Amino acid sequence: MIIICNKQKLQDGISICQKAITGKSTMPILEGIYINATKEGITLIGSDIDVCIETKVDADVLEEGKVVIDSKIFGEIIRKLPNSDVRIEIIQDDTVQITCEKSVFNVVFMNADEFPSIPKLDIAKELKVSQSILKNMIKSTSFAIAQDETRPILQGILFEVKEKKLNLVALDGYRMAIKTEYLDNDFDIEVVIPGKTLNEVSKILEDVESIVNITFTNNHILFDLGETKIISRLLEGKYVNYLSLLPQEHKLLINVNRQELQNGIERASLMAKEGNSNLVKLEMNEESIIITSNSQLGKVREEVTANMQGDPIQIAFNSRYIIDVLKNMEDDNVQIEMTSSVSPCVIKGKEAESYKYLVLPVRLIR
Repeated sequence: MIIICNKQKLQDGISICQKAITGKSTMPILEGIYINATKEGITLIGSDIDVCIETKVDADVLEEGKVVIDSKIFGEIIRKLPNSDVRIEIIQDDTVQITCEKSVFNVVFMNADEFPSIPKLDIAKELKVSQSILKNMIKSTSFAIAQDETRPILQGILFEVKEKKLNLVALDGYRMAIKTEYLDNDFDIEVVIPGKTLNEVSKILEDVESIVNITFTNNHILFDLGETKIISRLLEGKYVNYLSLLPQEHKLLINVNRQELQNGIERASLMAKEGNSNLVKLEMNEESIIITSNSQLGKVREEVTANMQGDPIQIAFNSRYIIDVLKNMEDDNVQIEMTSSVSPCVIKGKEAESYKYLVLPVRLIR
């Protein structure tokens, strides 16, 4: 194998593939990046069995071949090389030489035949979504994925296509995020994708209108971005019936400026560091929300102007859950629907119907 490749293009390709290499696998070969050089150019693959990322890089291939090089050392070498062309060639049975200007590295490689093959997917169902929309949908929901391993299904995001809508749903037992976009397609589907896969997909996606082709099989999902493909295992099991968790009615409707509320809660939470509860209390009056928090550190009172319709309520929340929601919303003004101090509250955009958040309150011991 002999290839010559632009340093920056190679570095970009390596950094995309490294997103799949977690180091958690028991197979040493999966610590490496698989490089396959053919007449068309080179293909790089990173994998940890659950997720596999393949990307194509332009290169002059003088001699075809394939090797697996330790991803960490390969990435660091290429990153530190001068901005010039990099030549990579096999010089012995187990050594590859990487040359760039006056730098020469001899690196031991692994046998490419031991690298697990990529799952072959029968294209049964295919969706088309723009990169920017998918990136935004993941950002709007992924913060609500459960971190707790006791319910593995909640460590994923529900990817549901129903009635010409794509819904992404994440929940962890304390809050829930739902993001919806319209799609022009003819089939319904419901799969659960590991949260960490979608977070890595989101890092590779760009804010552009170009299309991602998404293909499903029973066990896998493929995101095809053109030069880059991401294949992930799906989580097994049925997702929670999330629609049944949404309250059907409310007794109090609040309209408030999103940034003002976020700033007020962030300041109040400075005093709420005791334990892990980050407890802030909200008291709804006719024209304002009074936010208070007290702990051994002291106490704080914030007042945010708001428009109320309904009965006043006193309620307490883990401030982090409310801040996460407000940070990920796009509208300047938000609507909050409440029923009582112990019922979940719904937060949604005043203009945008495309997202909805549910947050459980903390019960106050009187």
